[in-house]
Amino acid sequence: MKILQLGKFYPVRGGVEKVMYDLTAGISGRGLDCDMLCATLAKKGSTLNLNAHGRVICIKAYAKLSGTMIAPGMISWLRSHRREYDIIHIHHPDPMATLALWLSGYRGRVILHWHSDIVAQKEFFFLYKPLQSWLVRRADKIVCTTPVYFRKSPHLAKALPKCDFVPIGIKPIEGDAARAEELHARFPGKKILLSVGRLVPYKGYEYLLDAMTLLPDDYHLVIGGEGPLRRDLEDRIVDKDLVDKVTMLGLVPEDELHAWFRACDIFVLASIMKTEAFGIVQIEAMSCGKPVVATNIPGSGVPWVNREGQSGVNVEPRDPKALADGILKAVGNAEFYGQGAKELFQERFTLPMMIDNTLKIYEETK
Repeated sequence: MKILQLGKFYPVRGGVEKVMYDLTAGISGRGLDCDMLCATLAKKGSTLNLNAHGRVICIKAYAKLSGTMIAPGMISWLRSHRREYDIIHIHHPDPMATLALWLSGYRGRVILHWHSDIVAQKEFFFLYKPLQSWLVRRADKIVCTTPVYFRKSPHLAKALPKCDFVPIGIKPIEGDAARAEELHARFPGKKILLSVGRLVPYKGYEYLLDAMTLLPDDYHLVIGGEGPLRRDLEDRIVDKDLVDKVTMLGLVPEDELHAWFRACDIFVLASIMKTEAFGIVQIEAMSCGKPVVATNIPGSGVPWVNREGQSGVNVEPRDPKALADGILKAVGNAEFYGQGAKELFQERFTLPMMIDNTLKIYEETK
């Protein structure tokens, strides 16, 4: 069995690319042939050999439009190599990858990994919808990251008999203990709340900042990430007189971010739209034994990932008062929720589990 993971781009920046890369590395690491075909904005394409059984094949993209790489070379590459693969595991949403598969003439098995509905780019979705519908029909099996998502997605309503779910799995975060102590010491006597993600509208940071105005002065919010809302959020921090209660880190190197996960008291995910389909940052926090406060986004798997009453608290989105109350509850029961978070991570969200469950899906589609 030879597998191709198809979609998105390299280097890894978001959740979809991380899942693709981890599956490619994990499956090939077990001695099965598994490659990853994706796009890159580097000056030229390249091939990264992971091991004797796996490669990351990067095709040069000429532009990036609404989150989609324009890389026509993916089409010609796939047409040339289509007969080499028994399974193409395509990761959605990615119009370029879908177009490449459609034009490739590939006749083998297709696994569709449905990470998220397309919610924001409505004007472009109108053009892409017929191709997406073809992909849903073409797939032998459709995999979501939670059971909630495929049951609630209107695009998968007619395909439920061939839908299943495989939760995302990761390696546990192991932040440097000494560095974590240094970071915590920056805010003596404070409860540190950590939130990490791109500074974009669906992340709901404005509601989290409003929630900070309702919390005691010994609560300090640390935000890691960059994005187009950076200036607006900084202005909001000043306007709300939160300069002494909120720290914005910008883009944080991985090692430093892992130390922040270990340093914080709880993790907060304030997202407001089902574009946030899973929230990998939640399980990163859980792996460190940190309680999670997340939101009950309709149709999203986020509150399924954060099990209410075990790993933390789920509150209504767009509600600063509910967020503040959830944060107070999580901090007040940090030891209980922290232990539950670690147990839930081991039960559902480890990397070997994701690889095992994916290989099971492959076997079931023979």
